[in-house]
Amino acid sequence: MATVAWEDEWELCNDDGFVYKRKKRRQESIAPAPAPDLEAEEKQRKERKKRTLTKLREQYQNEIDHWEFLSNTLRDIETRTLQQQPSSSLSSTQLPLLQLPTSESQCRSLVDDLLLQAEAHEAIIQDVSYLCDVAETMCKAQEDRLKQSFIDLPVWGSPGSLMASLSEE
Repeated sequence: MATVAWEDEWELCNDDGFVYKRKKRRQESIAPAPAPDLEAEEKQRKERKKRTLTKLREQYQNEIDHWEFLSNTLRDIETRTLQQQPSSSLSSTQLPLLQLPTSESQCRSLVDDLLLQAEAHEAIIQDVSYLCDVAETMCKAQEDRLKQSFIDLPVWGSPGSLMASLSEE
């Protein structure tokens, strides 16, 4: 950029063919900025890093606690299911399809076994439903935290000032 002196207070500037005038810049003596305190800056940086890592560790620990809770609940479901099923009960793959029991006592025992299986399945479904509710709650909380991080941006200001600026036009 070429600059040509023009009068005392203005200068002519040529910026790749775009010619314009601007006020001359004065060379004033500016007091040198105080030397930055490197030790204090390093200490502040370490404190920020420590706070950030502590916050991150707490978030990870909370997530690990949630997953351990879900894992323990699932393990409890499995043990209760195994305890509820009698050793003589038949699984659905072991039920004879073509052989029908002939005596009434055999029919009752088969019905009882099937009833126990149905109750065990119901308990499993309820426990899994509960786990799904817990997982959904965790996801919703994470989504709310993410939304809040965008809402807390300083760009928005207060809701009143935002509404006032939108309604001015």
